[in-house]
Amino acid sequence: MGSFTYTARNGSGQLVRGTVSAGDKSGASKTLVSQGLRPILIKAEMKSNSLDKISILSLGKKVKTKDLVIFTRQLSTMINAGVPMVRSLATLQAQTDNKYFKSRLAQVAKKVESGVSLGDALGDHPDVFSNVYVNMVRAGEAGGILDDILKKLALQQEKDAAIRAKVKSASTYPAVLFGITIIAFFALTMFVVPKIGAMIINLGGPDAVLPIQTKIMLAVSEFMRNQWYILLAVFIGGPIALARWRKTEKGRQKFDAFLLKVPIIKVIIAKVAIARFSRIFASLMAAGVTVLEAIDVTAKAIGNYVIEQELVNAAREVRAGKQLSEPLSESKLFPPIVSQMLAVGEETGQTDTILVKVADFYEEEVDSLVGSLSSIIEPLMIVVMGGMVGLIAASVIGPISSLTQNL
Repeated sequence: MGSFTYTARNGSGQLVRGTVSAGDKSGASKTLVSQGLRPILIKAEMKSNSLDKISILSLGKKVKTKDLVIFTRQLSTMINAGVPMVRSLATLQAQTDNKYFKSRLAQVAKKVESGVSLGDALGDHPDVFSNVYVNMVRAGEAGGILDDILKKLALQQEKDAAIRAKVKSASTYPAVLFGITIIAFFALTMFVVPKIGAMIINLGGPDAVLPIQTKIMLAVSEFMRNQWYILLAVFIGGPIALARWRKTEKGRQKFDAFLLKVPIIKVIIAKVAIARFSRIFASLMAAGVTVLEAIDVTAKAIGNYVIEQELVNAAREVRAGKQLSEPLSESKLFPPIVSQMLAVGEETGQTDTILVKVADFYEEEVDSLVGSLSSIIEPLMIVVMGGMVGLIAASVIGPISSLTQNL
């Protein structure tokens, strides 16, 4: 005997779902008919929660943007070609190499096969499909333009990933230089400075007068050698504590507000946020989502608490009867060009088209700014690195030179 899930209609025509035990599908069908039900779909249940096991084994893994973009584009093509949804999902599930993504698609396909809409099925997996993704799919299903919406989603994901990749690429080299600088400083301070300090004392005797910078360097070296566990706790526990604090409402608010006050960084964050807002809002409007719902979804996808609150406040004024361009024109974070272009879109009924152009403009601005920032930071980090090593050298070589001349 096996267990089968079914979708059927009762005598009143209402949809009924449940499970039934039988030897095979034919037996399950006969059992349902004997109960006065008309079977629509009968499917054998998976044994021993195999999907849950896959999920447990895949715990902590994530779906790459590349995998999600490929899935989105292929699903759009298959729907446009008239392939049934369940068959499309099954085909794409078989093609993906990501086991974690495969398990999630299997669960989505199972729910869609039982009668759940694609948007609701995707909404059960927020670790894979974002709130923006789910809402756009729901809007596409409601408007009968799911294939077109999926194309817009794929494009939006590619643009978003491209911006993140460029920012990451620009910050990698400076981060490596900074790491090398810190390692060199610790190595010299903990292993080289103590030996040279002992040599200086041997040459000058216990009454030798050392420069203030040498005394400070020797004191730092002694502290690092004797209290190394404190430094280890700070360097390991500090980032963990910061990450946990950022996850709290208050921590996220303060940290995001701080980032918007840091020179250069605040400009990059603002431009990235504007580009993301413009593209996501345009996609939602093109999908037929209401303005208020589009603002709510877009605000949550921005990635910065302060800018998110700006949009939340704007939504209140829109709810009171204003156009979105009006509160954004008073914003300190959104430049005038955004509200002006949005106002033109509201007047002409082409908000989505105009905001796509705004997104393209600010994405180019981000590219240019990140490129120039990289060219500035790299030599700056080299100067910092040379300065730290030079400070150590001056602290130990100066006294040695002075003592040698005295001798």
